[in-house]
Amino acid sequence: MAPRRWFNQPQPQTLQVAIFLLYLNGFFTLLFGGLFYALGLIVIVGSVAAAYGIANERKWGYGLGLVMAFLPFVLAISSRVSLLGGGILNLLFEIALVALLLHPQSRDYQRIWFK
Repeated sequence: MAPRRWFNQPQPQTLQVAIFLLYLNGFFTLLFGGLFYALGLIVIVGSVAAAYGIANERKWGYGLGLVMAFLPFVLAISSRVSLLGGGILNLLFEIALVALLLHPQSRDYQRIWFK
């Protein structure tokens, strides 16, 4: 039985950085009061679960990671709020997370190795 891990170094660098960004997203949402809102709680739990699932090479983790990466864009479009509502740096991290998860190296690795 393979041990469970929070981070997986043998994975491609694109997935390693995506895992880090998902954990960071959950941490900052918790830090800035997201625990007191239903949507914030969903972001915290979803981000951490997605990062943990990707680190343990699970397909559900990768799928949840994609959902969590696209969630800020969907919420901004549905509520007609500017994508710069969280600032330019926040927008750059959101775009980076989507790009890392959709990178061909990440997609190929998850297609071959994830269970």
